[in-house]
Amino acid sequence: MIEEIRPLVQASLERVNSKPDARLFTGPRGGRISTAVLRDATHWDEVVAALGCEYLRRHSLRHTGLTWLADAGVLVHHLQRIAGRGSLTTTQRYLHPDKQSVTDAGELLSEHLRSPRRPHLKVV
Repeated sequence: MIEEIRPLVQASLERVNSKPDARLFTGPRGGRISTAVLRDATHWDEVVAALGCEYLRRHSLRHTGLTWLADAGVLVHHLQRIAGRGSLTTTQRYLHPDKQSVTDAGELLSEHLRSPRRPHLKVV
């Protein structure tokens, strides 16, 4: 869990005390949080209209979050678990590396190939 949300989760845990079936986060009437509740609570439609980005969907935030985690160096099998996906192929559909990330990966490989620990290739 990232530090930025730890206090929010801790407060929710204290609120539900030791009730194992309690929801940590609820909608305005105490029920489950639906996509409509999220849309209304975040004023999604107004925000994207004000930005001139009506094409944005809330699901796009999932792609953004997973891409940021990948860019931060989180391993793909960890991303798979975070995303709740059964296959790496499905998880990879959420990742959208930018040009700089691809360039950086190439530079890491070049650095590795120049290092004393570089792989020694043999013709077989």
